[in-house]
Amino acid sequence: MTFAPAVPATTLPETAAPAANRQRKGGLGTTVVMTLAALVWISPLVLLVITALRPLADFVSHGPLSWPGELTFRNFTQAWDIGNFATTYRNSAIVLILKVPLGVFVSAMLAYALAKLRIRFGAAIMYAVFLGLTIPIYITIVPVFVMARSAGVTDSLIGLIGPYLAFGIPFEVLVLQSFIRQIPDEIIEAARIDGAGAWRIFLTIVLPLSAPALVTVLILDAVATWNEFLFALILLNSDAHKTIPVGLLNFQGQFSNNSTGLAAGILIAVVPILIAYTFLQRWIVGGLTTGASKG
Repeated sequence: MTFAPAVPATTLPETAAPAANRQRKGGLGTTVVMTLAALVWISPLVLLVITALRPLADFVSHGPLSWPGELTFRNFTQAWDIGNFATTYRNSAIVLILKVPLGVFVSAMLAYALAKLRIRFGAAIMYAVFLGLTIPIYITIVPVFVMARSAGVTDSLIGLIGPYLAFGIPFEVLVLQSFIRQIPDEIIEAARIDGAGAWRIFLTIVLPLSAPALVTVLILDAVATWNEFLFALILLNSDAHKTIPVGLLNFQGQFSNNSTGLAAGILIAVVPILIAYTFLQRWIVGGLTTGASKG
């Protein structure tokens, strides 16, 4: 008589199912909390869109939190004329094109010098640059205006370039020098042995390897330049030189407020920023985290 070998019965641990259930419950709870947080975060934008699409009379009668009785696109055509967006868009684009590439290039040069070159007083220079991050922009209004008036660049788009560079470079240097510091010194030393100078190393090695960080600071600097309001309000007087944030003041009068037109104007102003963030957000996140994750 032969006996078949006994096959041991396999049983799942009793704790496996409860653990899986706890994991599913935890995942569901996290999803619900993050969904609620996202709804709260996006609610101002939704309210802005609804306000821009409703007539002013309906907004005044029922309040901003009510559902509109009718929808209209007339606010956008009126907002384009009231806000003088044909001019302000052009002025903001000119300032952005002149300032952003120059600021990023200067910041990259300074970051390269602080991260890879042996320069005298390098630590003192780094602290001086980063000190710019601690200075509130509001306490510099009067000195900046006096200097701009002395130089004869008030009510001029060129007059905005200097203050914008002064307050934009510290943050850009902070991001770029942290990234450039992660570039292996062996690559730079090999280039020096081959006879490459500091400028050639910077242009042909450092800049290409720093592309993610460069794109990140380029986008963030463009957004900050596009949205800057305080210096543009102080230095620009004529309608022919106003930028988009200053042009939005046209919707606020002494005796009346065109709230629906202002909402439509804000949407017109932020459309380029929303498009840029939609398509380039992976560059922003990647450029800010890559330098910190290497090592």
